[in-house]
Amino acid sequence: MKTLAIYNVKGGVGKTAAAVNLAYLAAESGLPTVLWDLDPQGAASWYLHGDDAKAPDKSVWRGSSPIGRRIVATPHHEQLHLIPADLETRHLDVWLRKDDNSHDRLASLIEPLSEQYSLVVLDCPPSLSHVADNIFAAADRILVPTVPTHLSLRALMTLIDYFKAHELPRTRLKPFWSMADRRRGLHRGLIEQPPKAMKDVCASVIPYAASVERMGETRAPIALSEPSSYAAEAYRALWAENANYLRRG
Repeated sequence: MKTLAIYNVKGGVGKTAAAVNLAYLAAESGLPTVLWDLDPQGAASWYLHGDDAKAPDKSVWRGSSPIGRRIVATPHHEQLHLIPADLETRHLDVWLRKDDNSHDRLASLIEPLSEQYSLVVLDCPPSLSHVADNIFAAADRILVPTVPTHLSLRALMTLIDYFKAHELPRTRLKPFWSMADRRRGLHRGLIEQPPKAMKDVCASVIPYAASVERMGETRAPIALSEPSSYAAEAYRALWAENANYLRRG
């Protein structure tokens, strides 16, 4: 089993849309997949119709209640399941720090999921916190959605510098361009001539597209709601680009 995190210290960069679409495409490709929504906004849970389900509370994080009881099915694919989030998830950083100051709690909860799943996708809150440290320890690959703007690049550099300062493996970080609009000169220029921070950027570019915004209406992955759209093709390309790495045992 592999763990894929979709993370950025900055919000509003298309993180949840990427998590939902990549998780769906993984399930569609034959990988039993569970998306774990770690963001108290619960947007991924809402997209996947799990917003009424009970999210893991402190009893789960303390090990007195099994995480498996909080997994719910989704209506979009039989191989795609969800561990939902709700507003109580905002306390997660406090629970982790109070009960166990190590960075391995999330990884220990993920490990038993390997009996049923081949891939865990983490939709992560936009913060550098103890939760983030647990995510960095648990994830095999961390995809970083980056808007082609200088402010978004600054956020990526903050993450890279954090990894360097804490001696974390930089190779786990894999940025990709997100919410890109090639009609804008700045976006086009950065995509065509990536800065040093984006030296290993994914070739796939996720566009700024109305079809992504319409996920809020359809509450479905774009590959289902608008399968022939440019955005759907872009997410398929991004999944294909990372699938071999995630399939390696």
